[in-house]
Amino acid sequence: MEDFGKTFADAVAQQLQALNKNAFAVEKEGGLPVDAIRSVVRDDEKRAVPRITRAKEICDLLGLEFYIGPPRDTGPVKQIVLDGGDYAHIPVHSATLSAGGGAINGDEPVVDHLAFKRAWLSRIGISPSNAVLARVAQGELGESMMPTIYPGDMVLIDTAKREIPQRSPNYRSKKSPIYAFTTDDGARVKRIAQLEDAIILVSDNPDVQPEFIKRDRWSEVNVIGKVVWWGHTAEE
Repeated sequence: MEDFGKTFADAVAQQLQALNKNAFAVEKEGGLPVDAIRSVVRDDEKRAVPRITRAKEICDLLGLEFYIGPPRDTGPVKQIVLDGGDYAHIPVHSATLSAGGGAINGDEPVVDHLAFKRAWLSRIGISPSNAVLARVAQGELGESMMPTIYPGDMVLIDTAKREIPQRSPNYRSKKSPIYAFTTDDGARVKRIAQLEDAIILVSDNPDVQPEFIKRDRWSEVNVIGKVVWWGHTAEE
């Protein structure tokens, strides 16, 4: 687990060095108590971890950003401005996702990009750098999630959300989240939940029975991410 006290201390120490200042001088200039900063940057087991209000005071004095909020971008995402709006360029992969038995893909490249408003992505809690797009397979392979997701639909996947939720034995009483994942059969998209000692894969198509994967086979399920949006193109 990350040592947040050390992480904060390192950031403060680096900023002090960059500003060519010492902790005592900053404490005095900012009206902080004696050792408020020096106790933070101590390089031993007596290093102090400041309370949140003190940490903000130290950041403000040193010109460091103090941020608490939704996850922010952790990778390069192209920014687009359209009619004054701020958009993120989300990659579309050529891989297909089966809503049924599984679609076999190799190392599929990015074939296109779609623009999504950053404000909307933030509102639904997804960082653009964690977002990917893929299509659901055409034909029978894509029909098991109907009428929610149709064959050929585009799905937006949050790759940061991979934890499979727990569900009560009455798994049909509340719909589980939809995930993109792979098994030995290939890439798939289903509702997934943990049910006692099994993972259950549930289709929205009432004609398709749920599947159960026992605990000793859980390693076969590789969750790509949570499906947070899908787009459907109506056919004439």
